[in-house]
Amino acid sequence: MSTWSLTGRLSPDVVTLFDVFKDPSINNAVVSGAASTEVIGILVAVALLTRYRLWKPLWEKWLTSVDHKKIGIMYIVLGLVMMSRGVIEGAVMRAHQTTSLGGNGILSAHHFAELFSTHGTIMIFFVAMPFIIGLINYLVPLQIGARDMAFPLMNQISLGLTTAGAALVMISLVIGEFETGGWTAYPSFTAKAFSPGVGPDYWIWAIAISGVGTLLSGINFAVTIYKLRAPGMRLLYMPLFTWTTLCTSILIIFSMPALTVAVLMLALDRYLDFHFFTNDLGGNMMNYANLFWMFGHPEVYVLILPAYGVFSETSATFAGKRLYGYKSLVVATMCIAVLSFTVWLHHFFTMGQSATVNAAFGVATMLIAIPTGVKVYNWLATLFRGRIRLTVPIIYLTSFFILFVIGGLSGIVLANPTIDYQVHNSLFLVAHFHNVLLPGLLFGMLSGIHYWFPKAFGFRLDEKLGKITALLWAIGFSVTFLPLYGLGLMGMPRRSPSYYNAEFEPWMILTGFGALCLVSAMLMLFATFWVSIKNRHTLAVPHGDPWNGRTLEWWTPSPPDEWNFAHPPQISGIDAFAYAKESGAPYNVPSQYHEIVLPAPSSLGFIFMCLFTLLGFALTWWIYWLALLCGLAIPVVLIWHSFRAEKCQVISAATVRQKDSAWRNQTQSAPGIKRDLESTASNKGKASTEGAVSV
Repeated sequence: MSTWSLTGRLSPDVVTLFDVFKDPSINNAVVSGAASTEVIGILVAVALLTRYRLWKPLWEKWLTSVDHKKIGIMYIVLGLVMMSRGVIEGAVMRAHQTTSLGGNGILSAHHFAELFSTHGTIMIFFVAMPFIIGLINYLVPLQIGARDMAFPLMNQISLGLTTAGAALVMISLVIGEFETGGWTAYPSFTAKAFSPGVGPDYWIWAIAISGVGTLLSGINFAVTIYKLRAPGMRLLYMPLFTWTTLCTSILIIFSMPALTVAVLMLALDRYLDFHFFTNDLGGNMMNYANLFWMFGHPEVYVLILPAYGVFSETSATFAGKRLYGYKSLVVATMCIAVLSFTVWLHHFFTMGQSATVNAAFGVATMLIAIPTGVKVYNWLATLFRGRIRLTVPIIYLTSFFILFVIGGLSGIVLANPTIDYQVHNSLFLVAHFHNVLLPGLLFGMLSGIHYWFPKAFGFRLDEKLGKITALLWAIGFSVTFLPLYGLGLMGMPRRSPSYYNAEFEPWMILTGFGALCLVSAMLMLFATFWVSIKNRHTLAVPHGDPWNGRTLEWWTPSPPDEWNFAHPPQISGIDAFAYAKESGAPYNVPSQYHEIVLPAPSSLGFIFMCLFTLLGFALTWWIYWLALLCGLAIPVVLIWHSFRAEKCQVISAATVRQKDSAWRNQTQSAPGIKRDLESTASNKGKASTEGAVSV
């Protein structure tokens, strides 16, 4: 095989679709089954789009849109697609471990290593991040009274780059393989000498390309919040979700370059023998570990802070009270953001640094518990003596309180270097990691999706199915991951494809049932979407305020117009919409309307997505002519686009008046729905202001 051949390393043998026919086994059946499912899924999607003639609306209304709301929704759809694969992979891993006593699992050790690598990579970079960035994209301009993001086109490009990274991971399922060094891709597991295949290269280009997209998003969010707030909205008038977004954006801006640098240095090691991270010629793999975790630990808070913002919003809304301790929550958020940069070394307490260094980082790690505790107490105080409705977001919040506290306490245990020495390479660490991220991130995002779904699509999600889904997630999580604490203390190592201690087996079978429960929760989530779409007319909330909301996004129709607000709202305090409702005239028709200028649709993000996917694929398979072509095309397209006359779409004042006044008049005359009837068909999105609104 020549490095410079026309097809590089690519050959018919690398397609995994037919592995089961070449060598029949359960392992290859899983490999070929997964690849076939992906191919069939794509073919079905293409057939449905063609059958219902949806290609044109898909292109014109979605793929070329620069509207932050549609971009946010597309991010979340990407996250849901990737979550389907990630959760199923986790369940397959558990199925393997229930049968792997004595080394007889259903998968090969190599396949198991691929699975825990793809599972971690997908769940962190292509489920959690798209969920967060999607929710932020959708909400932040609405919450601060802005028309759009500061850089709408850059926002579209960010989505294109993230999608390109996800596409590379999905392609690896059918063509070639993925790396086996975990989601961190540590050298020397991923060094060319020990892993010469294409797996690490898929990881490198997927993470490098999507990482640039995430960095651009972080810059966009920060500039939007600093520059585009509505008149009168001071920083301390912003909703908590926007505050957590601001801190998250700063974390992304400072941490993401460390990951990109580490990944590109690893690429130089693999492609050009630079030896940054080898054990000879001056290299040191600890340089990679330091760079990776300088990104990796702030990343934990990039994932969790927006969920804290969601819980802040939902606890206040569904308790019918003002958020308790608003300023202390803001300060706690900033403290967490700063401290998250001071703890990265606790990820390698056992790597040989001095006891003094370990102690310093151990103390810094424990300190994060203080602002986190402040947040939990404030949410509890918000709920205390509130008129709580047991809605789906409150079920997620309650599950979060119980499970996240367990995860946080186990984190304090691990912050002690002497204890960390004993359990760091066991399932105890896996339990802690999932115990923090699932309740802290996934429950927060699912809660946020249920809470803001009516705003995005104009109808509520089915409450009964939503509650079943939330309970399944909580039960499935508890059965799957809490036993891992015990297994870790019993000495079961993490990332191990098999074990020889029979005492582990009953617990592994139990976690296998838990994994089935999690798969059921995911299926129930999609069933909730499906049933709600079918009943969308009964669940419609066109007036826009189904939960008696407090912040600006609820002061718009559902779904909001492309321009968000006909007039920028005037802000004089926190919970601006709640105060407007209290004054009794939130829907008065303005006397004047003005034309609105919006950016025109663009295909640049889609073109970039295609070019970067091709570039990553070509570099992975050493198809250097294609890589060179894509590498040249990207700046050419960018330069060509920069010389084009800037196009805008102008919405006339008459159009704005017609739509906005119609919504205001209809809402003003509609009856307000009481809290007890919130989940019934009579809820059309105008909440009764009876009772406490802003206190």
